[in-house]
Amino acid sequence: MAESIRRNGLFYGWLIVAAGFFTLFVTTGARNAFGVFVIPMSEELEWTRSQVSAAGSLGILINGVTLPFIGRLHDRFGGRIVITISLGILGISTMLMSQINNIWMLVLLFGFVSSTATGGASMVTVHAMLSRWFSRRRGIALSLSTAGSSAGSLVLIPLATYLIITANWRVAWFVMGAFVLFLAMPLALIIFRDSPKDIGEEPEGEQSAGDGRKSAAAVLDIPPLATETWKDSFRSPPIWQLSGAYFVCGVTTAIISFHYVPFAIDRGISPAVAASAFGLMGGLNVVGVIIVGFLADRFSRKNLLGVVYAIRFCAYAILVLVPGGAGIWGFAVLAGLSWVATPPLTTSLTADIYGLRNLGTLGGISNMAHNFGGALSVLAAGVLYDAFGAYEIPFALAGVTLVAASIASFSIKERRFSIRYQPKSPAPAAAGDGN
Repeated sequence: MAESIRRNGLFYGWLIVAAGFFTLFVTTGARNAFGVFVIPMSEELEWTRSQVSAAGSLGILINGVTLPFIGRLHDRFGGRIVITISLGILGISTMLMSQINNIWMLVLLFGFVSSTATGGASMVTVHAMLSRWFSRRRGIALSLSTAGSSAGSLVLIPLATYLIITANWRVAWFVMGAFVLFLAMPLALIIFRDSPKDIGEEPEGEQSAGDGRKSAAAVLDIPPLATETWKDSFRSPPIWQLSGAYFVCGVTTAIISFHYVPFAIDRGISPAVAASAFGLMGGLNVVGVIIVGFLADRFSRKNLLGVVYAIRFCAYAILVLVPGGAGIWGFAVLAGLSWVATPPLTTSLTADIYGLRNLGTLGGISNMAHNFGGALSVLAAGVLYDAFGAYEIPFALAGVTLVAASIASFSIKERRFSIRYQPKSPAPAAAGDGN
């Protein structure tokens, strides 16, 4: 297949982008559908809402804790094997969710097994693999694959809802798992390759020119902060700035997923309209991440990241300060455009500054910080709501943290440490070149 694509003048990396898009489409969509199963499972199995919520929160934490280890496995064994095995485990565990008959099975299957497997087929591993394929257009490549996560939620959550209504929740879980096991896993096994060298290609942006020289965009040097071991990366500020900002990203996105619709309903918005506003956010996720991808390959990535966090801060300000539907819809637009725009920028900056050797591990650590922030915000919002009877305080606190994330991003010394701004080594002369 690879040879056929190369003969047709196509870069094989774009096929991996498409497979990465579909991987995130299926895995994220199936996992994010958990919310529509809460009521039917609780009613049939006589669970309390707190029991189900505890299992969901545990899943977020377990996923976060395991991500650095998953990233390390990627760096050691490659993305193809890690993603394929993870998809197999995720597909089987999701299908087994259809056989749940007590809360401990939910804790085991969702809280531990599928949460760990999801990390192996997530943006951490997909982005790390794609970063080896793309240099000059890394931003748009990562953004296009990231769009799969939003598209999956847009398609698979309504599908799961339809299956629950027309059949039952057990059938819906089985179908979600079957998509992962019988569609995503074979595709990953067939398409994914860990490196362009595996099929005799060069990374995009480093292909040889017609005269036998590297193209002008070729990256012939390594970043100043590239290290042999991932631990050494934490001796420099950028990884702390990126991870700290990503912690805030988790705080300000997870709280949306769990508490935005109830907040809108408390504001007097009907459940149907609240759900529509949430759906608009999902659609704008795709738009926002693709726009950022195009811009990321043309402008400073750390400045774009700072702007994205600043836009999200404005969204929270509108939500808290503007009353009624105007605040709800204004937030939906700005938050939707900025929601998933941060992952490709964070990964691209990490690769630019620290190189590719330990990218999976570093990405896993940043994503662990993201999940910790998410778990904290979901819990804190519930506690503060019970204490004060309103969501304004937790949403205001979440919004304020975005100021710190924006400052941390703007303050990254990208021009000093990023490979994009380093002087390029002279390209080697072609054989037989007498000049």
